[in-house]
Amino acid sequence: MTTGAGSPRQGKGLLFVVSAPSGAGKTTLCREVVNQLPGLRHSVSYTTRKPRPGEVDGRDYYFLDEGGFRKKAERGEFIEWAEVHGHLYGTSWDQLLLHSEQGVDLILDIDAQGAMQLKKKEVEGVFIYILPPSFDVLKARLMERRSDSPEEINRRLRKAREEIWSYREYSYMIINDDVKRALSELQAVIVAERIRMKRMNFMWIEETFIKNKEVF
Repeated sequence: MTTGAGSPRQGKGLLFVVSAPSGAGKTTLCREVVNQLPGLRHSVSYTTRKPRPGEVDGRDYYFLDEGGFRKKAERGEFIEWAEVHGHLYGTSWDQLLLHSEQGVDLILDIDAQGAMQLKKKEVEGVFIYILPPSFDVLKARLMERRSDSPEEINRRLRKAREEIWSYREYSYMIINDDVKRALSELQAVIVAERIRMKRMNFMWIEETFIKNKEVF
C-alpha cells in the first residue's frame, strides 16, 4: 500500500503477526490473504526442518542445516528464533526492515514463542491468534495431514495446550471453523488496521481539504 507525503496513509509498512497451534490453519489463511489484498506480503522464515512435498526454498521457507542456522543466530541476523517441534525457526531482521522502509505491509506466521520474543523487544505489530473450533477438531486436522507419526501428533497436541495460554497477549482472535469466514475476518482486521486514524497522513488531509481554498 502506497505511503508518503502525497498519500492518505503515512509511515512505514505494518507488521501483522499471526500465531496458532499446529494444525489450526494459520499458514493457509496467511497465504490466501496475501493473494487477495494488495500491498501485503508473506514473510519467509528460516527453518532447519526438511521441505515437505510441494514446498519450495525461498517461497515457503529458507531451508538450512542446523549449523548454518545457528551461525545466523550467533551473528544476530534473526529478530526472533525458537525451537519448535524439534526444528529451529527464525525471522530475518533484514526482511522486516526492508519491507517496513518500503511501506509494504508484511504478514508473519510464527508460533507463540516467536511472537512473545517480538513483544519483549517491543516490536510494533498487530498480533492475531488463530484457533480451531475445538481441541477434537485440532486433533482431527493433524491426523488428516498424514505427514506426522502418532507420537509426533501427540507431541504437537501437548504443545498446543501449552501455547494456547498465550492467547491473552494478542489483540485479535479468529476461530477457524470455516476457512472462508476466517479469511474474511483476517482481511477485516488488516483493512481496519490500515485505516486507523493514527495511520493517516494528517498533512495530506489538511493540504487536500482544509488549506485548499479553491471553490466553485
